[in-house]
Amino acid sequence: MKNHKSILLKKIKKDEALVGIIGLGYVGLPLALAFTGNSFKVLGFDIDEKKVKALDKGENYISHIDSKKVKQSVKSKKLSATSDFARLNEPDAIIICVPTPLTAQRDPDMSYIIKTAGQIKNCLRPGQLIILESTTYPGTTGELVKGILEETGLKCGRDFWLAFSPEREDPGNKSFSTATIPKIVGGVDKASGDLAQALYEKVIQKTIRVSNANTAEAVKLTENIFRAVNIAMVNELKIIYERMGIDIWEVLDAAATKPFGFMRFNPGPGWGGHCIPLDPFYLSWKARECGIETKFIELAGEVNRRMPLYVIGKLQHALNQRGKSIKGSKLMILGLAYKKDINDDRESPAYKIISSLMEMGANVSYHDPFVPIIKRTRQWTNAPALKSQPLTAKTLAAKDAVLIITDHTAVDCSLIAKHAKLIVDTRGIYRKPMKTSSKHRPRNKTDRRVV
Repeated sequence: MKNHKSILLKKIKKDEALVGIIGLGYVGLPLALAFTGNSFKVLGFDIDEKKVKALDKGENYISHIDSKKVKQSVKSKKLSATSDFARLNEPDAIIICVPTPLTAQRDPDMSYIIKTAGQIKNCLRPGQLIILESTTYPGTTGELVKGILEETGLKCGRDFWLAFSPEREDPGNKSFSTATIPKIVGGVDKASGDLAQALYEKVIQKTIRVSNANTAEAVKLTENIFRAVNIAMVNELKIIYERMGIDIWEVLDAAATKPFGFMRFNPGPGWGGHCIPLDPFYLSWKARECGIETKFIELAGEVNRRMPLYVIGKLQHALNQRGKSIKGSKLMILGLAYKKDINDDRESPAYKIISSLMEMGANVSYHDPFVPIIKRTRQWTNAPALKSQPLTAKTLAAKDAVLIITDHTAVDCSLIAKHAKLIVDTRGIYRKPMKTSSKHRPRNKTDRRVV
């Protein structure tokens, strides 16, 4: 009988293992480049034919990723892509990077993981290592995925191996990359953990082994719940301090001088991205299954979900003071991406704001140098057909108000300050005077036109 584990381990150590990555989006593509940059060959799988065709041509479709690396990986034949999932028998290691959204009732939508596990099951052969990276509730890997794969008659830990290693991507972060962010690894069994750790150690600077897959799944949820709760807290403080006449930005600037015991979070128009608005509720769902309420998580969700309405309320009040209503007003949204300097608009609060303003009768346009057109997504099936408008003195002057939702570095804030009639600043851009050679006084927190 073949010793499948030793054969696979030998392939990994010699950089000869073929790595399959399912899902070539914001997690899968950077991971693929990390492997190809360390001599491995990668076969990427995606249901999106546009992505597959783009990669076949060496084209990059994610703004913060180095296009040269994509082109070089494809040209050297280290990276190839396919939509033919019948080829899942080819890779020695398969890493799953598929979406884990929520249902309308904020329950986990496991359909992508279940479908992917079923596709792997149809092609599973002895000697393969399967790793799930998609954020999910504890027990998904060792119960749900394992159960589907073992329907083949093959046994986990003997014929194939299964582990969980949560993605830790931070799009647009220039200080950390896929290869430099420490990697959590937890196997369903010891052998699975050993093989998964050996694979990641070839491309990631540091791996952290935890006792099992359940623990690794809990680590990822804990990281994002920590952020969700703190974002909610600072957003609530923003509302409270404003009512008291206290500048939240001045408070945060001062508090951040403490060298211990304080970690800064900034208020904003609401949470966004694929992780923070979704992941905490995976634990809430699992906790309810165990008969436990997650009050902090639910409260954080409530606070963060109401922030877009708070922004609209600020706009409505400012327009009313100028004798205008939202209905019929010409409004420009600055920024669709959920964070600055990237093209990732998943779960962006901008969409909730745009949708609500349109329902109220406003004439809405937007500008975002990273998102040229609003795309239909799982959440926004009826997305309005809008394209990014040029940011010029003429377009700004023609608007009744400009709402800054994303603080992209490339956006000319002095141009906005000079020509916009009203600015709703959700990112604290104008909290300090801006340096400019213009004869016009830049707007700041003392300017009645900035709210």
